Amino acid sequence: MNKKIAGPAAIAGVLLAPALLHAATAVQDWPSYNKTLTSERFGLVDAIDSHSVAGLKVRCSFDVGEPSAFETGLIEVEGVLFATTEHDTIAIDANDCKQIWRAHGDFPSGVGNANRGVAFLDGAVFRGTPDGRVISYSAKTGKAGWSTVIADPAKGESVPAAPIAWHGLVFAGNAGGDSKGVKGRLYALDAATGRIVWEQYLVPKDAADAPRGPQAPVPAPLKESTWHNAKGIPVTGGTTWTSYSLDPTSGLLYVPVSNAGPAFAPSVRSGDDLFASSIVVLDAKTGAYHGHFQLGKHDSHQWDVSSAPVLFRNRKGRHMLAEAPKDGYLYLIDLESGATIFRKPVTTVQNADAPITAQGTRFCPGTGGGAEWNGAGVDPGNNLLFTGEVDWCTTVRAAPIASLGQTPTGKLWTGATDPFGKQDDPKRWGGWLTATDIATGERKWRFRTPYPIVGGVTATIGRLLLFGDIGGNFYAFDPLTGKKLWSAALGGAIGGGVITYDSGEGQRIAVAAGMTSESWHVPKTNAKIVVLGL
Repeated sequence: MNKKIAGPAAIAGVLLAPALLHAATAVQDWPSYNKTLTSERFGLVDAIDSHSVAGLKVRCSFDVGEPSAFETGLIEVEGVLFATTEHDTIAIDANDCKQIWRAHGDFPSGVGNANRGVAFLDGAVFRGTPDGRVISYSAKTGKAGWSTVIADPAKGESVPAAPIAWHGLVFAGNAGGDSKGVKGRLYALDAATGRIVWEQYLVPKDAADAPRGPQAPVPAPLKESTWHNAKGIPVTGGTTWTSYSLDPTSGLLYVPVSNAGPAFAPSVRSGDDLFASSIVVLDAKTGAYHGHFQLGKHDSHQWDVSSAPVLFRNRKGRHMLAEAPKDGYLYLIDLESGATIFRKPVTTVQNADAPITAQGTRFCPGTGGGAEWNGAGVDPGNNLLFTGEVDWCTTVRAAPIASLGQTPTGKLWTGATDPFGKQDDPKRWGGWLTATDIATGERKWRFRTPYPIVGGVTATIGRLLLFGDIGGNFYAFDPLTGKKLWSAALGGAIGGGVITYDSGEGQRIAVAAGMTSESWHVPKTNAKIVVLGL
């Protein structure tokens, strides 16, 4: 990190006693992908606690009516739950699951068929689409508003990430970095009109890259390219496909950036490949560069920085950042000094530095992570970080170098004979839920699930830790001891949001269940939103 970065304002959970926190608020919404813009995923409601959780039951559920790669990050605002499928945006009553409105988007399907949710601001919700747009809807009626193109589906680009919104701006970027020639970009859009306020490239651009809106200043690290590509190998990758974090006090935006391409052929792109596999910090109002943390220099295993970083203050009042990327580690960074405090493995890590060969290289975590689109959560009062991880290895065979130049622009381009390798037999997979001490990086406890964990991990002030696995098992644990307090099968893979709120009718827990995915070997079933309570 070449620059000190001002961190977030004090997180109340660190500085105030839990009782004071609870007394300060009776109604608690979950208004953004990770609850707060700073992405703590910490619920300040405690009617459901470590004692009463034994009485937890399903209060209602909403059947989406179709199979879906249901990775949506649920949000709840003033008694309304919002969710997305690839094509639909849905609003239901947060207490009885009755549909309020449903808007269908008539656009073609994209890679992965996934959409990860909406942002909310000033009575509107905002989502990305597989055909490269960001769309606004009235949060009350579902009536479509503006639509702005920020990506080109003809090149393999899409907008699957859940945007975030702040101070009249909506932040979203393009995915598609596994397609040849696709370059990552981040956008700020005017929330009222959809006008592009700024565009910032996350990897070096060239004269052929036509701007879509006003250009933010080019970061110095991109002026002197750290990409030294072979002839006929275009700069590729560095896209964003998961949500973001923002510090409202400093106005800094923290952007997780995916790997460089071709992922498994690093010899044709020697150098550090900035800002691939990094967290990039931008001025949210202007897009100007403030710094970066590259967690995977010259990555060759497709280990993206795959989730929004957690911003918080530790017990000494210092501004910190926690990130769980796909490489299987949990990172803690001091934002005031730029120093990495610890880097601790939280799932199986093997052959991390092994070259990818034509004969095949098996490495762990595999191409599914580590952590996927939902990252770490925090319990600041108890000084704990929580990670839900995949424990599943992959074998990748390198493609002939000569073949890389023959792939047309916009086509899948990973540098492997089988684009994402061959995963181990699912009989050998699993997941890890790990509690890590914020100060020391010491593992306090961990629990192995029979299936990978890719959904949200949420701690609460009621001394609960809530999470699920892709076997459809949903759990409530004691966050301090790792004791399982309650569990139930929800009837579908849990791949999206796990949130808790109280809109005035008592605490609820909402779970996005029923993720359908061939690559994750989960059965085809209708997606559903399950709401639990006492």
